[in-house]
Amino acid sequence: MKARPGRPTQVSWHDVDSYVFPCAARSEGAWLVLRLNTFPDHPLYTLFADGQAVSDLEDTPAGLRLSPRATLPRLAEHERAEVLRLMVGLAPYGAETGFPCQGDFCTCVDLTDEFAAEPTGSRK
Repeated sequence: MKARPGRPTQVSWHDVDSYVFPCAARSEGAWLVLRLNTFPDHPLYTLFADGQAVSDLEDTPAGLRLSPRATLPRLAEHERAEVLRLMVGLAPYGAETGFPCQGDFCTCVDLTDEFAAEPTGSRK
Protein backbone atom coordinates (compact mmCIF):
# COMPACT_ATOMS: atom_id res chain seq x y z
CA MET A 1 0.00 0.00 0.00
CA LYS A 2 1.39 3.39 -0.98
CA ALA A 3 1.64 6.15 1.59
CA ARG A 4 -0.66 9.14 1.13
CA PRO A 5 -0.44 12.65 2.55
CA GLY A 6 -2.29 12.63 5.83
CA ARG A 7 -1.22 9.04 6.62
CA PRO A 8 2.12 9.72 8.33
CA THR A 9 2.49 6.26 9.89
CA GLN A 10 3.46 4.83 6.50
CA VAL A 11 6.34 7.14 5.66
CA SER A 12 9.98 7.45 6.63
CA TRP A 13 10.48 10.57 8.76
CA HIS A 14 13.67 12.66 8.61
CA ASP A 15 15.13 15.25 10.95
CA VAL A 16 14.82 18.73 9.41
CA ASP A 17 17.31 20.23 11.91
CA SER A 18 14.84 22.97 12.83
CA TYR A 19 13.42 24.05 16.17
CA VAL A 20 10.01 24.72 14.59
CA PHE A 21 9.72 22.02 11.92
CA PRO A 22 11.48 19.03 13.48
CA CYS A 23 10.44 16.27 11.05
CA ALA A 24 9.50 15.85 7.42
CA ALA A 25 8.82 12.98 5.05
CA ARG A 26 8.11 12.53 1.35
CA SER A 27 4.87 10.77 0.45
CA GLU A 28 3.95 10.35 -3.21
CA GLY A 29 5.86 13.52 -4.10
CA ALA A 30 4.32 15.62 -1.32
CA TRP A 31 6.19 16.88 1.72
CA LEU A 32 4.65 15.96 5.05
CA VAL A 33 5.97 18.35 7.69
CA LEU A 34 5.38 18.48 11.43
CA ARG A 35 5.35 21.87 13.10
CA LEU A 36 6.21 21.76 16.79
CA ASN A 37 3.77 24.17 18.39
CA THR A 38 4.15 26.12 21.63
CA PHE A 39 2.67 23.42 23.83
CA PRO A 40 0.62 23.56 26.09
CA ASP A 41 -0.76 26.81 24.64
CA HIS A 42 -1.52 24.94 21.41
CA PRO A 43 -1.65 21.30 20.28
CA LEU A 44 1.77 19.65 20.37
CA TYR A 45 2.10 19.35 16.57
CA THR A 46 0.41 20.45 13.38
CA LEU A 47 0.78 18.16 10.38
CA PHE A 48 1.13 19.81 6.96
CA ALA A 49 1.05 18.29 3.47
CA ASP A 50 2.85 20.53 0.96
CA GLY A 51 2.29 23.58 3.16
CA GLN A 52 -1.41 22.93 3.79
CA ALA A 53 -2.50 22.12 7.35
CA VAL A 54 -3.93 18.62 7.63
CA SER A 55 -4.41 18.08 11.35
CA ASP A 56 -3.43 19.15 14.84
CA LEU A 57 -1.98 16.41 17.04
CA GLU A 58 -2.34 16.64 20.81
CA ASP A 59 0.47 14.13 21.38
CA THR A 60 2.91 12.07 19.35
CA PRO A 61 1.15 8.98 18.00
CA ALA A 62 3.29 5.89 18.63
CA GLY A 63 2.95 4.88 14.98
CA LEU A 64 4.89 7.94 13.81
CA ARG A 65 8.14 6.50 15.20
CA LEU A 66 9.69 9.94 15.79
CA SER A 67 11.50 9.10 19.01
CA PRO A 68 14.27 9.43 19.67
CA ARG A 69 14.70 12.24 17.16
CA ALA A 70 18.47 11.77 17.19
CA THR A 71 18.00 8.39 15.48
CA LEU A 72 16.14 9.87 12.51
CA PRO A 73 18.19 10.39 9.36
CA ARG A 74 18.79 14.05 8.53
CA LEU A 75 17.43 15.59 5.38
CA ALA A 76 20.01 16.47 2.75
CA GLU A 77 20.71 20.21 2.75
CA HIS A 78 18.82 20.80 -0.52
CA GLU A 79 15.79 18.93 0.87
CA ARG A 80 15.96 20.90 4.12
CA ALA A 81 16.02 24.15 2.10
CA GLU A 82 13.03 22.94 0.05
CA VAL A 83 11.02 22.12 3.20
CA LEU A 84 11.86 25.46 4.83
CA ARG A 85 10.87 27.36 1.65
CA LEU A 86 7.58 25.44 1.58
CA MET A 87 6.88 26.38 5.21
CA VAL A 88 7.73 30.10 4.97
CA GLY A 89 5.26 32.12 7.01
CA LEU A 90 3.84 29.05 8.76
CA ALA A 91 5.95 28.95 11.94
CA PRO A 92 3.44 30.47 14.41
CA TYR A 93 0.37 28.45 15.34
CA GLY A 94 -2.60 29.67 13.31
CA ALA A 95 -0.52 31.17 10.48
CA GLU A 96 -2.02 28.57 8.15
CA THR A 97 -5.45 30.18 8.65
CA GLY A 98 -4.14 33.72 8.16
CA PHE A 99 -4.39 34.45 11.88
CA PRO A 100 -1.06 33.67 13.58
CA CYS A 101 -1.26 33.48 17.35
CA GLN A 102 -0.44 36.74 19.11
CA GLY A 103 -1.40 35.67 22.62
CA ASP A 104 -0.02 37.69 25.52
CA PHE A 105 1.59 34.68 27.19
CA CYS A 106 2.43 32.64 24.09
CA THR A 107 5.83 32.65 22.39
CA CYS A 108 4.40 32.27 18.87
CA VAL A 109 5.42 35.85 18.05
CA ASP A 110 9.06 34.72 18.32
CA LEU A 111 8.60 32.01 15.69
CA THR A 112 9.95 33.78 12.64
CA ASP A 113 11.13 32.20 9.39
CA GLU A 114 14.69 33.04 10.45
CA PHE A 115 14.26 31.18 13.75
CA ALA A 116 12.71 28.20 11.95
CA ALA A 117 15.73 28.04 9.62
CA GLU A 118 18.29 28.05 12.47
CA PRO A 119 19.99 24.67 12.84
CA THR A 120 19.11 23.08 16.19
CA GLY A 121 22.71 23.03 17.41
CA SER A 122 23.27 26.77 16.84
CA ARG A 123 21.87 27.98 20.21
CA LYS A 124 24.47 27.06 22.78
